[in-house]
Amino acid sequence: MTPRRARQKWRPSLSFVIFASLVLVMTLPLAGLFIFRLYDNQLIRQTEAELIAQGAVLSAIFAEKVEQKIPGGIKLGAAVPEKDLPPADDDFVPIKPKLDLAGEDLQIMRPDAHQSGKSADPTYQDIGSQLQPLLRSTQRITLAGLRVLDFNGTVIAGRDEIGMSLAHLPEVATALRGRYGGALRIRIPDKPPPPIYSINRGTGLRVFVAIPVIVQKQVAGAVYLSRTPSNMMEHLYNERGKFVLAGLAVLCVTLLIGLVFARTIARPMHDMIGRISNIRRGDPDAFRPLAHYGTRDFALLSRNFLGLAEQLAVRTDHMSTFTAHLTHELKSPLTSIKGAAELLQDSIQSAPASLTIAEQRRFLANIIADTDRLAVIMHRLRDLARAETAPEIASSSLAAVISDLQQRFPQLDCRADGDIDAPIAMSAENILIVLAHLADNAMRHGATRFVVTAVPASGDLQLLISNDGDGISEQNRSRIFDAFFTTRREQGGTGMGLAIVQSMLRAHGASIKLAASGSGITFEIDFASDAMSI
Repeated sequence: MTPRRARQKWRPSLSFVIFASLVLVMTLPLAGLFIFRLYDNQLIRQTEAELIAQGAVLSAIFAEKVEQKIPGGIKLGAAVPEKDLPPADDDFVPIKPKLDLAGEDLQIMRPDAHQSGKSADPTYQDIGSQLQPLLRSTQRITLAGLRVLDFNGTVIAGRDEIGMSLAHLPEVATALRGRYGGALRIRIPDKPPPPIYSINRGTGLRVFVAIPVIVQKQVAGAVYLSRTPSNMMEHLYNERGKFVLAGLAVLCVTLLIGLVFARTIARPMHDMIGRISNIRRGDPDAFRPLAHYGTRDFALLSRNFLGLAEQLAVRTDHMSTFTAHLTHELKSPLTSIKGAAELLQDSIQSAPASLTIAEQRRFLANIIADTDRLAVIMHRLRDLARAETAPEIASSSLAAVISDLQQRFPQLDCRADGDIDAPIAMSAENILIVLAHLADNAMRHGATRFVVTAVPASGDLQLLISNDGDGISEQNRSRIFDAFFTTRREQGGTGMGLAIVQSMLRAHGASIKLAASGSGITFEIDFASDAMSI
């Protein structure tokens, strides 16, 4: 029975996230339509404020007309409570708009005017006649519905309903008690409100305002005004050309953002995914730099990743080659030890002994020599493993290790030249290990002089290590840093000294190469200033 495959958690792709972000950007202007109701509420408040301003002017004129008739004994209405009267010492008593479309102020269509139970006072009728031309000229400009009422709520001036009573309307009743009254009504009775975004402003809502006219702390009448507020969709329709241009601008900006996202994020990401697939297939060209990085952060990420992947690939190849060489190097001494031990065993078991004492000593010497060679190989393997470990963050100089090198190799003329105090991005112990392997290799090839020269160049540091030992043939120059390659195998050479040096320097971000020289051997070690800044 095959095991059930673990359910993989769904995660959106980067392209999907970018696409969703762009769609969101494009829908933001459309989402603004949902706040039109709030904007319409502001338009209603604006209309109410305009009606209040017009009503205040008309009420002041009406009050002046009434005051002129007081000596003739004009009647006044109900007394206004003290709490509703403006303070005597306050010159500014504004009436603030209060209608709210989102609240409970929306009412049904305005009821029709009723027949008045009694006719208006002739004095008020005369005042209404005087105000009639003013109302018509005002209405022609403001498009507002205007009514002037006496203290009983009877219409004494206006386009129509003259002589009819509006006292039954809540906003008018409030004004006849000396307080401001306002109402927001729909224009279709007994039906739900129509969409307030209609292009035709005449089919929507209507604002009603009733301004009390107060003379000598008594109500003399009221000014009743109404008007349909402006509509947001009407504004959009009137300005449709500009909004089309704005929409095109939003579309262009969205496409520009999409192109920026695609080039700086999506494209480098897809290239990086392709590189990872190529690395898994073993493509040697997969470690080359990307054609486009997009952003500095992604450039740093991709370079570090490709560098790490290349190091792992090189280490994998190195381990494969190293394992094959190590198997070969260990096989020879082990085979020799086993053969010599078997011959000694056969000689001991046979009577008389088949080997002479001299032959037995020679076989024992071979076993000891091969055992020593294995011990040297194990010691070098330990040095190689140490060289390939992550380096510690340390710094030293050539001056700090040259005396120890001279003490370790007294038979060599070890000298240091150049800027010996220049900092080297390695600990003194590791520098000594590198130089010791190079000095030992030089001494084994007949060198008597070993010179280390420190040469600073453009912020970097270069070490030139030269000796007067035997030269290296052209066919061997490319193989001297390979593990287990040696031309002195018969003299006990393991071929691991230079491999250890190269591994340790590589771990510290440095490089070593064999330089051309007229006589002897010269190595160049380069320490880059940014070698450890990955």
